Amino acid sequence: MALVVSILLLVACLGLGYLAFRRVRLMRGGGVDVCLRRRPAVGSRGASKDASAGWHFGVGRYRGNELAWFRLTTFRPGPTVVLDRTELEIVNRRAPSGEEIYALPPAASVLRCRARGANLEIAMAPGVLTGFLSWLEATPPGLNTGYRQAS
Repeated sequence: MALVVSILLLVACLGLGYLAFRRVRLMRGGGVDVCLRRRPAVGSRGASKDASAGWHFGVGRYRGNELAWFRLTTFRPGPTVVLDRTELEIVNRRAPSGEEIYALPPAASVLRCRARGANLEIAMAPGVLTGFLSWLEATPPGLNTGYRQAS
């Protein structure tokens, strides 16, 4: 019995160690902290039965016209979501509300976006948001970024 518990503890420690190593490696490679929710909350203020549900912490990395998002709590080696800036539309921008305040980083902004016909929400700190919006607007002359922001 003690051997089985020891083996399970060893496997759990190795798994947590891998996830910590992966996060450090992603951040050192130019990553930024980004929370993502694939199923946006109902309503414009994030109101739903449990507004904090569905948010996942991750690391975003810019790769040319793409933002690759790596979920922190998965063993998958590649990105979980890839957003192409030429197909990305910002539909709404708001502050976290209700229980989201406790689930998201302090002073985060929530962007409701549409990419390839799918809706999702991205939450990021003010400095990361500035970089994200600059990345969306920056593109070589003659290329359409697809960057649109509803007023």
